[in-house]
Amino acid sequence: MGQNSVRREGTQPSVPHARDRGWDDELHGAGEATGAVGTSDPAAVPAQAGRAARRRGTTGDDGSAASEAGTAGGRAAARRKAKKDGKRKVLRWSAIGVSVLILGTAGAGYAYYQHLNGNIRSGDRAGGDSGVKKAAPNALGDTPLNILLIGSDSRASDANVALGGGKDLRDDKPRADVQMLLHVSADRQNASLISIPRDTVVKIPDCKGEDGTAYPGTSDRPINETLTRGGPGCTLTTWETLTGVYIDHWMMVDFAGVVAMADEVGGVPVCVTTGVHDKSTARVKGGSGLKLPEGTTEVKGEQALQWLRTRHAFGSDQNRAKAQHMYLNGMLKKLQQQNAWTDTGRLMGLAETGTKALQVSDGLDTVAKLFDLGMQLKNVKVDRLSTVTIPTDPYPPNPDAWLKPKASADKIWNMLRDDVALDKNGDKAPAKPAGSASATPKATAAAPAALAVTVVNGTDGNDEPPVEGRAKDIAEALAGKGFTQAGTSKDPKPSKGTVVAYPKAAGDQGRADAESVAAALGLPPSTVRADANIQGLTLVVGADWREGDTYEKPKQEAGDLPEGADDKASCMEVYSVYKWDGKS
Repeated sequence: MGQNSVRREGTQPSVPHARDRGWDDELHGAGEATGAVGTSDPAAVPAQAGRAARRRGTTGDDGSAASEAGTAGGRAAARRKAKKDGKRKVLRWSAIGVSVLILGTAGAGYAYYQHLNGNIRSGDRAGGDSGVKKAAPNALGDTPLNILLIGSDSRASDANVALGGGKDLRDDKPRADVQMLLHVSADRQNASLISIPRDTVVKIPDCKGEDGTAYPGTSDRPINETLTRGGPGCTLTTWETLTGVYIDHWMMVDFAGVVAMADEVGGVPVCVTTGVHDKSTARVKGGSGLKLPEGTTEVKGEQALQWLRTRHAFGSDQNRAKAQHMYLNGMLKKLQQQNAWTDTGRLMGLAETGTKALQVSDGLDTVAKLFDLGMQLKNVKVDRLSTVTIPTDPYPPNPDAWLKPKASADKIWNMLRDDVALDKNGDKAPAKPAGSASATPKATAAAPAALAVTVVNGTDGNDEPPVEGRAKDIAEALAGKGFTQAGTSKDPKPSKGTVVAYPKAAGDQGRADAESVAAALGLPPSTVRADANIQGLTLVVGADWREGDTYEKPKQEAGDLPEGADDKASCMEVYSVYKWDGKS
């Protein structure tokens, strides 16, 4: 992928910015150590000392000894003053020195901050247009956070060849062998990791690489090839097309990056029910080389990479995803135990390693943005982190090698779009604070007859045949409810979910009008969203509403996952051929 130049943070003062972000906290108390009570500016020390001296009566208003010169003890007082003046000079020079020291240290802190920014490699968020829009905010104005995590099999460096083999693949485009969507709820109380096995065949949309190369879409290739068809942005656009879920960012790591991060954390706990050796056999060549005794082991370095790449010993790609989830769950626990978000030393080490190991989308291209992201993730409890692998079936044209998503996977995507927790460990939603439903006064919707609504048929959003005449039927239903200007678009727009969109520039009035359309058809407020790219009210009838004039929202309960999707495991089972007795 291309490596964009990093966007800088501008010329704002470095130390306050660092302090706001939780960096260099100890620097801000340095002024107090000089004796400058009540101020953080060490240069103020001489002035404060002078004022204190005047309060004691040792100087006149002009700083001289005039008030004492006519007294019997004038000479002694003058000597005392000279001595004190000498002390003040020492204090003044000390204050100047401390000031220089602090400014120098702060400058070094800012230089280091810029150094970390310089480590970051970034690229475009999306590689194509999925048509998926960001979810509407909840009553408190918050939206879910979705991050696509990508593991690349790149051999483009000596380190990656040493770890992954395949030196003849050095010039090949990398593939996305690991793909997980991290979904964090709008209230930041629960999170989910959803994996798609690398050999799952999905619809890959048209994409464009950062070098401008166009890649036509396809419906008969596995999802790990998306990385070769426009980079991580294309992988993100493919996920959005498949799920109907807007994805805010992507983060990508290669073999060497995995090793570096595992070492920085100090090892991640994983578990196997018996000893395991993922070796090459007479029947199945290859293997990751993983060799672990029975029970729990903290893996790091190359051993961590072997764990993440092991497939044969765990029996399938689905079980490999389960093992990867165990690893990430263990890493989160380890970071929380280390107080990684509040311990400055740990944070600095993680920042150095992470900014070198990761490639990110342009919304995460500075240390400040990455730190903010970490702050949003730190409070998610481990028992509220769900791990899921989508259910799959063999892909008929190539059943021995490739997979296809089961229809039941749509239930997972529906839950994510509606921000329904994938776990059952949460409390009931708290009551909404009074007056929190809207940050600004709502407008009053215009009369139905005054609203022009364009209805679009998007019922083929799940790769099913479209329902012919669906847009016309809904337009007629709207007309029967007073929206006499409802009409249809000739151009279909496949959509997983039904959406009522209004021009973003229309603001509160546009939202009120859109909500009146939604209410007339029984659509929930969550289907209403602003869109900067449309000219008027637009209703896209999605694949979730293929029949009927009144929308019936699918029943979705927290934790109600399709069979076989929940893959959280405390210990991995080992396929018999790869069991190891711990001796040989």
